[in-house]
Amino acid sequence: MRRRLRRALFWVLIVLSLLVAGVVSFVAIWIAPTGTGFVSKLMCSGVFVGGLEPERVKREELLPQWFVSAEVDREAREVTSTLAGLAPRTAVYREGLGCTIAVGVTPDELRAATPEQPPRPLASELPWPRGDGSPSALDPEIDQDALAAALDFAFDDVDPARPLWTRAVVVAHRGVLVAERYAPGVTPETPLLGWSMTKSVTATFVGMLALDGALDVHAPAPVPQWRGDERAAITIDQLLRMSSGLEFEEVYGPLTDATAMLFESHDTVALPMAKPLAHAPDAVWSYSSGTTNILSWIVRRAVERDGGWPAYASFPRRRLFDPLGMRTAVIEPDASGTFVGSSFMYASARDWARFGLLHLQDGVWEGRRLLPEGWVEYVRTPTPSAPKGEYGAQWWTNVGVPEGAADRRFPSLPTDTFQASGYQGQAVVVIPSRELVFVRLGVTHDRSVYDLDATVARVLAALPGA
Repeated sequence: MRRRLRRALFWVLIVLSLLVAGVVSFVAIWIAPTGTGFVSKLMCSGVFVGGLEPERVKREELLPQWFVSAEVDREAREVTSTLAGLAPRTAVYREGLGCTIAVGVTPDELRAATPEQPPRPLASELPWPRGDGSPSALDPEIDQDALAAALDFAFDDVDPARPLWTRAVVVAHRGVLVAERYAPGVTPETPLLGWSMTKSVTATFVGMLALDGALDVHAPAPVPQWRGDERAAITIDQLLRMSSGLEFEEVYGPLTDATAMLFESHDTVALPMAKPLAHAPDAVWSYSSGTTNILSWIVRRAVERDGGWPAYASFPRRRLFDPLGMRTAVIEPDASGTFVGSSFMYASARDWARFGLLHLQDGVWEGRRLLPEGWVEYVRTPTPSAPKGEYGAQWWTNVGVPEGAADRRFPSLPTDTFQASGYQGQAVVVIPSRELVFVRLGVTHDRSVYDLDATVARVLAALPGA
């Protein structure tokens, strides 16, 4: 009897050991790389791009991933993360390119593939937006007390258990920087992550290539992998408007398309480009970071035709950042060299405001047209299949639809409002009728505690023409 019990116990232990080994293997192979990739990337960019202390990045940006460790190597300028020693992922900082997760390549191979870039322009004492000096005079009609109260509202926590962690707010009115405020440890020079505001920047790159005649937004997307099947009819316009019909799971968690693409892929465009059609093009609006990364790849292909990878690597600076004086701006590539156009651009609040001002000025900067005439109207025109008329071409809109004009994204703001929007409350809000650009950057994990509509409405109430 005892012998049979010992034998049974032995096999139970064997089965349990196999189950544990299977679970550990499953976690190490399929689950943990998402978390370790996320942590290494965010910590690397926070420290080496944003200049923040590792403890702050861990406390604020990586709070939900507290169980993942991160080792910062300041000499090598890289970060390695593990989950209880499993699934190590290393993100590498490269000057001018920010941080990239080393997937399918070694950190040394990434460093070897870094093209040289000229030094950034020095800060100018000229007033913003051309420089970083203070304006010579502010509009006396601005209610400064009301404007200060609006900024208080943007920073104050209603529920300390769910902090806003607003890091920066900038208000530009009639082309003048009229107010700004920063959290402790954040300055006008601190590059901060825009998350999906990067999508609006990717659309801007497409517009610049349209101005060059290198891309036609109404033509079929130049994707060789789609030739000969039903996806060949998808246009660049449909990709810009998130109405391509491509299947994509815009969910952030283990084993989902979005996180696998951003934090586990050597080539962020491979996964979305391989997706089949879930709907006929233009039939359904479906928000998709994968769609934007296909656009980023299309931009790369167009730019590299004439100058190869070095021309593409310098394209954001040559065509957008340097002309606008965006000295802090960095858009980060994946390990294959394609900019992660859906998610990974860092810039100071002032530089994000410069980007908004370009669009307030119809794509013209200091008398030079950087975007095609009518481009800004195009990107802020609602996509027909968007349920509430809330999305244009990689920009969020506020027009509503005729049968529900009051059901808008921002009920308190004018209907001509359009916005670059990002995870955790990032916002560049442009309101042409009020000549306003408003920027908010922060790390708000619970978006329900931050009211962007009410914040901007308070700002507007302080400005002339309220």
